[in-house]
Amino acid sequence: MNRLIASSAAIRRAALLSGAFDRWRLPWLGLMLVVLVAGIQPAVLAQPADAPRSGGAPPAATAPGPRPYPTEAAQWPGKGVVRVFGWMTDNRRAFWLRREQEQGTVVFAGDSLTAGWTSLKKDFPSVPTANRGIGGDVSRGLLFRFEQDVLELHPKAIVLLIGTNDLSAQQQPSDTLSNIAAMVSMARQRNTGVPIVLCTLPPRANAQAPVDPARLVELNAGIKAMESRQGGVAVVDLFDAFTGRDGSIEFRYLAPDRLHLSAEGYARWGSVLAPVLAMLQTDRVP
Repeated sequence: MNRLIASSAAIRRAALLSGAFDRWRLPWLGLMLVVLVAGIQPAVLAQPADAPRSGGAPPAATAPGPRPYPTEAAQWPGKGVVRVFGWMTDNRRAFWLRREQEQGTVVFAGDSLTAGWTSLKKDFPSVPTANRGIGGDVSRGLLFRFEQDVLELHPKAIVLLIGTNDLSAQQQPSDTLSNIAAMVSMARQRNTGVPIVLCTLPPRANAQAPVDPARLVELNAGIKAMESRQGGVAVVDLFDAFTGRDGSIEFRYLAPDRLHLSAEGYARWGSVLAPVLAMLQTDRVP
């Protein structure tokens, strides 16, 4: 009997302890559940607005902008080397933001030699201009972006200088000339009467980036030959403009690296370009 009483008392004590534990456990379980939910919620809020959801509408269309560079060499138009650096995409996004304001301009297209003409608008104050030069670009890269960066501006005229980086990459001049000819053809298909100015490559003497002089001569000869084969195409001979009568380089026209142009070099380019633009009836050329 005593054992039964003792056992019953033990059961009551256990029940009391169990109830006390339940009363302690339930609030903590609730708190743990709140913490768990709070830890999950930010991940849900951080989900992109256009992320697909089962049974929901399809993702919204991406915002308009420049066409991304291809990821495979075979996807590029034209011939020869391709180069893509991070700043190229940044430059093209900046071009895109200005495309509405720069409609109907004289568009200068090329590599760093063109991009470096920061005084372009000041040097041609009466002519609306747009600079579409990108440092490091090659002719195949310019051919890829030619439609969006140049032709979609409905240019009044096009000034094209490209190819020095092709030479640095040891590309055959024939490939560069083929890419330039493709750009001229694209411009003609879009607007048969748009004036086009092709510039020969200026001389260079950078020891860290040497080029084969014979290839430079061949490329420039091919550019000059396009003037007679293409209607509405003029050539500005920058190689001749940047060399003396004896054929030596006029280094005052080059930057200290003897590859890019100095302020005096851009002034020289402008002085030989202005009468050609006037001849092509682009109007209001200084």
